[in-house]
Amino acid sequence: MPRPHLLFISDLDGTLLDHRDYSWKAATPALEKLRSAGIPLILNSSKTAAEIRKVRAELGNTDPFIVENGAAVVIPAGTFGNSDESVVNFGAPRRQVLDVLTGLRKGGASFRGFEDMTAEELAEYSGLSHEQAELARQRLGTEPLLWEGSDEELAKFEAALAAADLRLVQGGRFFHAMGIFDKADGARFLLEKYQERYGNEPLVAIALGDSPNDQQMLESADIPVVIRGVNSENVQLPSAKHAMRSLKPGPEGWNECVLNLLFEYGY
Repeated sequence: MPRPHLLFISDLDGTLLDHRDYSWKAATPALEKLRSAGIPLILNSSKTAAEIRKVRAELGNTDPFIVENGAAVVIPAGTFGNSDESVVNFGAPRRQVLDVLTGLRKGGASFRGFEDMTAEELAEYSGLSHEQAELARQRLGTEPLLWEGSDEELAKFEAALAAADLRLVQGGRFFHAMGIFDKADGARFLLEKYQERYGNEPLVAIALGDSPNDQQMLESADIPVVIRGVNSENVQLPSAKHAMRSLKPGPEGWNECVLNLLFEYGY
């Protein structure tokens, strides 16, 4: 049986990037092996396009990427025969999300979103630099927020968002108010594009994440990999899946799992 093509789809914060200092250095051996083998690494994050472009430049990554929990897929020029960079959008635009949140706040909901913060305040809350915070505020379709009310009020807040055809997902640090899309939508879209490229040749999709925000993305992959993190115990996968869980957190766990999978598939 021929060796299958591999496609890695990875969350960033708490997964490939360390939860505290956002460093990916501990994953360098696996990243270098992926690059030398020509295996695509799709970054799929709650981060904005501007933020992910910066990370991609540091990594030397040239593959398509998914922004803001699936709000859009960015396809670099030449990836699938496209002459220019293209963006495929999913779900409600950010302006619509902000309008709904404004109404809920007037009704008593207590939260603090990126729209409410200066870059300096966001840097203080998140641990990002001022430059990184500026990039994080340039959003297309989602609004991250800190919830300041009770658990009971949070349940009512989620129900009110649902009534407006929006949803609330929990990430590593923030909740994310967004349209009816998730990180799996972009992952499935790109998986189909790569399968078209490879034709009838086998393709194995491997997804890596660390929080409930990654649940659908992980379930959509052939091999889900849960990286140990703050909320990783809340990620429960079907027993039928060939799932992995890292022993180490963040990029250390990412590195070990990716290297093990590359070895398993003969790379």
